[in-house]
Amino acid sequence: MGVVRKTKSVNTMLQAFEQCDTAISTVSLVERFKGHMNKTTVYRILDRLETEGTLHSFIGKDGLRWYAISHCSHTNPTDIHPHFQCSECGKTECLPISISIPEVYKYNVESAALLLTGKCKNCIS
Repeated sequence: MGVVRKTKSVNTMLQAFEQCDTAISTVSLVERFKGHMNKTTVYRILDRLETEGTLHSFIGKDGLRWYAISHCSHTNPTDIHPHFQCSECGKTECLPISISIPEVYKYNVESAALLLTGKCKNCIS
């Protein structure tokens, strides 16, 4: 795991995540930075930030990859947290709970994802 150089583009990307308390889709990021950085640069920065552990990603109900600031422990790869995606407004966020992946006999589980969908607290009311 190397250190990501904090270029202007990397800092711009990090600011987008720091200003938002929800996950952001790659499509949204490409659109947001159109004219400032090309699509390849957006994907390359996301990949580097995920490899570094600054961001983590998951697949949303729409099949798109979503990224969020990592607040989880990277010391135990079997500790995961679920994500929630609102079917009404589309808000997507990490849920602040940990889930332990059970050991499966004769299998080496390297990763898992849990996406919960429904209505967020704002859309319920």
